[in-house]
Amino acid sequence: MATHDALKKIVAQAIDERRDELVELSLRIHSHPETAFEERHAAQWLSDYLESNGFRVERGICGIPTAFRATYGSGRPHIAFLAEYDALPGIGHGCGHNIIGTASAAAGIAARAAVDALGGTIYVIGTPAEEAAGGKVYMAARGAFDDLDCAMLVHPASRDSAVTYALACLELDVEFFGRPAHAAAAPEAGVNALDAMVIAFSAIGLLRQQVRSDARIHGIITDGGQAVNVIPHHTAAKLLLRSLDDDYLDALRERVLACFRAGAEATGCRLEYRWGDESRYMTMHNNRTLARVFAANFEALGRHPEEPRERRALGSTDMGNVSHLVPAIHPTVAIAPPDVPIHTEEFREFARSESGHRGLTDAAKALAMTAVDLLADPSLLESAWQEFRGELAHT
Repeated sequence: MATHDALKKIVAQAIDERRDELVELSLRIHSHPETAFEERHAAQWLSDYLESNGFRVERGICGIPTAFRATYGSGRPHIAFLAEYDALPGIGHGCGHNIIGTASAAAGIAARAAVDALGGTIYVIGTPAEEAAGGKVYMAARGAFDDLDCAMLVHPASRDSAVTYALACLELDVEFFGRPAHAAAAPEAGVNALDAMVIAFSAIGLLRQQVRSDARIHGIITDGGQAVNVIPHHTAAKLLLRSLDDDYLDALRERVLACFRAGAEATGCRLEYRWGDESRYMTMHNNRTLARVFAANFEALGRHPEEPRERRALGSTDMGNVSHLVPAIHPTVAIAPPDVPIHTEEFREFARSESGHRGLTDAAKALAMTAVDLLADPSLLESAWQEFRGELAHT
């Protein structure tokens, strides 16, 4: 049987040997961007690739056509690499999910050697719609992650890190209903739904001074009226509320809703609203035990993972929901300079560049090497679960 260190060399070599086909797969996904729940080609290409490399593949899991589960091995532990592959509307792969999906598939394929030597099960789980709809939120509710011992993925970014902080996020859709009238001839006969919306957004602007520094409230008006000479009888808006604290988000939602109720009260409009609780993103619980193991492997590859210096410059991820169910990590791999933000056309170009390809192979190697550690030393997962349960007890 190969030694622990020998197995790490074997899994890293397996990725090097597949570099050309991994790059081709990543570029294929990049050149065919598909948005939330529309990732038919990407899901098929990734699941076909895994199937051709000995994985048993279940397609359309959790009632989602573009979700899949690929399995290799049997018995415990159950180690999962999560694959994302959706693109951003209008930008394409400006978040580099072509790299995430391909790296997770590559890590799973490479980790077969460790499973063959040590036992256990490797999963690559295809999770669509991270950008817009929270695919993992729906999958978590339907049991996709219930039987896992840990879950991991690596996200491209502008810095190397073994941990990621992420904000809880909740969507709010609102509508005001008033009464139309001619804006010049009889404005007093109307009930102005746009005035109600302006009042609400003005109140939210003032509220921002009184909320915690880790909270965010941002939104757009999706319907501001029908004609300039008609008192608007209907307006609509979409907002996102975020916080680094799941409980504080619950308090914040009531204060934001009060702003919209004020608009309705002041104008006489009827308010309708809908919270997106079914797709709520939760904060990210970084399992420090797993993160330390991953960081050591990242460093062995010549990377230098940093602790994020600023907890305010954060986004949200549905990986947070997974991290509330099982020990999980969401490291980042640098593919672009620090001044290039994600969700931009510039970052999209880095996601298909040579630095993107290096990030892909380094991410895959670090994930596979971390799987070797976890399979070879059961105490690591025991410690990860002890930490996980302790964190849950304090939330």
